[in-house]
Amino acid sequence: MKSNTIVVLEGDETGQELLEEALRVLQPEVVGLELHFPRFDLSLASRRATENAIVYEAAAAVRGAGLGLKAATITPESASDVGSPNRILREEIGGRVIVRTGRRIPGVAPLGGVHAPISVVRMAVGDAYGAEEWREGEGDDEVAFRTERIERRICRSVAEFAFRLAEESGAKVFGGPKFTVSPVYEGLLKEEMDAAAERHPEVKYEPQLIDATFALLLASSGDPLVIPALNRDGDILSDLVLPLFGSIAGSESLLVAFEEDYVPRVVLAEAAHGTAPSLQGKNVANPMAMILAGAAVLGYAGEEAPARAIREACLEAVADGVRTADLSGDAGTSEFTDEVIRRTQSKLEVWSSL
Repeated sequence: MKSNTIVVLEGDETGQELLEEALRVLQPEVVGLELHFPRFDLSLASRRATENAIVYEAAAAVRGAGLGLKAATITPESASDVGSPNRILREEIGGRVIVRTGRRIPGVAPLGGVHAPISVVRMAVGDAYGAEEWREGEGDDEVAFRTERIERRICRSVAEFAFRLAEESGAKVFGGPKFTVSPVYEGLLKEEMDAAAERHPEVKYEPQLIDATFALLLASSGDPLVIPALNRDGDILSDLVLPLFGSIAGSESLLVAFEEDYVPRVVLAEAAHGTAPSLQGKNVANPMAMILAGAAVLGYAGEEAPARAIREACLEAVADGVRTADLSGDAGTSEFTDEVIRRTQSKLEVWSSL
């Protein structure tokens, strides 16, 4: 997709602060592009004031532009409150897949000997999220019920995207659902994984049950992995995978909607972490995940050179010792961003001269 408009979805607390850092990196004097950034306030106060109308407006704008960059937002605990904007965004955008990739951060020792990238490709909608729940009975006889559903079209999107990603990155498709225990429900995803394997015979394919997937992760020091997953399995799995590489702040999260041929039609990028209220206003949080989210959006916009420059600048800065506290460094949030900007500008200047 080719677009010079990136819809910005503002958020809460440290999430909003890190979004502003990422936008500094996307300015024309840094990336050499004239980009437009229409903004929508998705802070908790704004969502409450509009009774979530602002979320629907933002989703329509992202759907129209094809590209979005979102800050972390607060999800209130009360069921009577406005809830999470993420479910609305995913449904209104038509998102089918969420992708999070754990990757080696230079100079940061990963856990368990894991070195090669691990991408978790999970359902964006359905499964345990949005399920109808109720209880019957009283006391010790009380029983809780939940109705869950998954769709073949979503399963096919997860499987096909996973195999295409593995094909591009030289990775192995690994893992899968607990299809032996749930052959009808979870078996639907396994069927689509097997069908995708037939369409992509050159991709290594090693299906595993989800519990075995967790158990074998720490032994996966060889091939890069792409793991297709149900919505809830993938949510839990990505929260394990990303910290294996040293920090959850080292990876972006992508929500993807597709054309009929599984070419991405809409991409909404954000950091994989939350709003970190304890870090707000202290200039100590790691902005790398949000900056990488901005780079990912540029890549999907067809601007691979500045996207690559930003990614390399982030990792090289860390390798050279410019690190925030979560990576055992003493650089502040703005200081790290300044270094990424300097390196990005330098790279693009050198590349243009070549």
